[in-house]
Amino acid sequence: MSHFDLAAIGAGLPVAGMVDSLPACGPVVVEAPPGTGKTTLVPPAISNLVDGTTLVTAPRRVAVRAAARRLSLLDASPLGTRIGYSIRGEHKDGSLVEFVTPGVLLNRLLKDPELTGVGAVVIDEVHERQLDTDVVLAMLMEVAYLRDDLYLAAMSATLDAQALADHMGAQVVSTESVIHPLDVSYHPHPGRAEGTREFYEHVADLAAGAPASERTLVFVPGVREVELVCSHLPDAAPLHGRLTSREQDVALDGDAPVVVATSIAESSITVPGVRRVVDAGLSRVPRRDASRAMTGLVTVSAATTSADQRAGRAGRLGPGTVLRAYSQSDYQHFAADIAPEITTADLTSAALTMAAWGSPDLPLLTPPPAAALDAAHATLRALGALDADNTITTHGRRLAAMPMDPRLGTALLRHGSGAAATVAALTEGLSGDLSRARAPKRVVDRLARLVDSSAPVPAGDVVATAFPEWVAKQQGGREYLLANGTRATLDSSITPTEWIAAAEVQLTRGGAIIRSAAPTELPTDRIEERTRASLVDGKVRARRTTTIGAIELTSTPVTLTPEDAAEALAGITFDQFPLTEKAQALKHRLDFLHAQHGDPWPDVTQGDYTPEIQQLARGATLKNLDMHAALMRQLPWPEATRMDELAPERLAVPSGSHPRIDYSTGRPIVRVKLQECFGLVGSPSISNMPVLFHLLSPAGRELAVTDDLESFWNGPYQDVRKEMRGRYPKHPWPEDPWTAQATARTKNRM
Repeated sequence: MSHFDLAAIGAGLPVAGMVDSLPACGPVVVEAPPGTGKTTLVPPAISNLVDGTTLVTAPRRVAVRAAARRLSLLDASPLGTRIGYSIRGEHKDGSLVEFVTPGVLLNRLLKDPELTGVGAVVIDEVHERQLDTDVVLAMLMEVAYLRDDLYLAAMSATLDAQALADHMGAQVVSTESVIHPLDVSYHPHPGRAEGTREFYEHVADLAAGAPASERTLVFVPGVREVELVCSHLPDAAPLHGRLTSREQDVALDGDAPVVVATSIAESSITVPGVRRVVDAGLSRVPRRDASRAMTGLVTVSAATTSADQRAGRAGRLGPGTVLRAYSQSDYQHFAADIAPEITTADLTSAALTMAAWGSPDLPLLTPPPAAALDAAHATLRALGALDADNTITTHGRRLAAMPMDPRLGTALLRHGSGAAATVAALTEGLSGDLSRARAPKRVVDRLARLVDSSAPVPAGDVVATAFPEWVAKQQGGREYLLANGTRATLDSSITPTEWIAAAEVQLTRGGAIIRSAAPTELPTDRIEERTRASLVDGKVRARRTTTIGAIELTSTPVTLTPEDAAEALAGITFDQFPLTEKAQALKHRLDFLHAQHGDPWPDVTQGDYTPEIQQLARGATLKNLDMHAALMRQLPWPEATRMDELAPERLAVPSGSHPRIDYSTGRPIVRVKLQECFGLVGSPSISNMPVLFHLLSPAGRELAVTDDLESFWNGPYQDVRKEMRGRYPKHPWPEDPWTAQATARTKNRM
């Protein structure tokens, strides 16, 4: 097999000086700034060291195509011979080097865990911390452990290379890049936080009017903003992940003076000829809202590392200019680095992949949040992809093999080829009214071949099958209530109808916005009828409702039988029961015993209050319940006989009085006049916890707080005595308050 001419490919690339330092076998971490040529030169250099194909992942389809095309040009070999690429629905063979997206490689690993015929894998742009990249790196680490002939490399522009190397058990090879001086200026606009049209007009104004020799690269958060800025710049070319190969070439090879891009141009793709950068300072990232159990795309300020990478794009060829559409103070408050997507994104697809892979301890760079992983498992169980113990099912394995989100895969399998057009629109990330969206025919045909043939299916039915929790009912105008309980506003590009099925919900500072949806009919198959009971003014009130999730369709008052009322009230919590002062004091004592001794003393909030619920069901009111008796019923036997010993209600003091002990703070507290404690040498303990005394004056004002009477008598008391005996001369203030004689003298004068 012929080798690559590294000298010809690497001519003029800063990374060329370090390829001779690559080890003969992996694992290795290659650290190099954006624009140094690592994506172009490192893969063929590693290919020269191994037998078999070298696979290279890039996090986006447009970056995969661009990298393969550039290397084939420099190698002077037709694309599809020595160099190839593979993205969803598009493939060109590469006998030596093949560029792929992480998703494609994940599917390949599930089909062929040994990666037959592959000699090396290079994971590029690890610093972006995309979810698929993190998962595929962890899976490859396990493959490399079993296959010592597999050369594994990870490439990063900004990530802590040594920490990554330590995780992988790898060595680090680094290269520097010459960054020319940058003239950085700040141009804030008040509409930036809200992402107003005026703000993006401001961004376009900053990009306009540059000298012809200074090609301008503009960074905005998403496709919608790319199109908005381009609409104000007639000579601008867009660059984002939804472009066709031909449209991509216009930005990369054309002579457009301005290229408007998403974060794809930070490090994944190098736009040639750039001497000027305009940065909106915003990124669009997934965020999971645990309270609403949903994940949406959120526009946030870019991380400092991202802002610096964007600026660096202006300094590759010579001195550059950077215009930031935000203030220097904004920059100083940016997050230091990108949050790993595994900590913020929906994990449904990743959880399915990990279940299909079957490794119990996948070596992920960052562990997934337990709540997010639990939510993903619940979704997969609802889809039938996992069984009760989260083991993958036959249906789950079929979904894992499909190149799409498992929810979309389920919709395609259920509805057949008639759903392919809508599923294609969703996989392509199209927004707006999905009933009118048109995905590329090649994508539709590819998806249709995966399933049984069927007649066309309404887009709303397909979306509702994939995202049942986002079926929504109009509340008025463009306001909708989703089945999961979220209130959202319909994007202005979509015509409102009474019922819609949403496919993309963007969480913004102003609330949730439905960016992608299709009209649908009332989903009668999902209507649930239930009787809901609640306590109103202390009595049971019931209504029979029909609902679709959180959407209430009808509600009718009903009278319940005692049996039905008891069942409906099964979810009542302890804090809904009102407690008298006597019952509250008992609860505080029992809480203290539970905290100090544990079992068998119970947590009474988790006790059995079935008799009280039955009384309510038969018509009693809350205020008539005897909660003191209910609490006494929770006491363990025979330990209950020791309650007065372990947590007495009152404390005997030398004066003969018995002040009440307050347990409400979790420790025993006694408020008592100071003279009544004369004769107590030290503080008594209750269940091994010293009593905290609030010592009061004869008028009941607080003089001191202590749980160490001995130290108080020998110290602070003398100052209290000097001040108080003149104010209260008729009350005893002995010099020896801890003695029995002092107690006797006190009783004689009180």
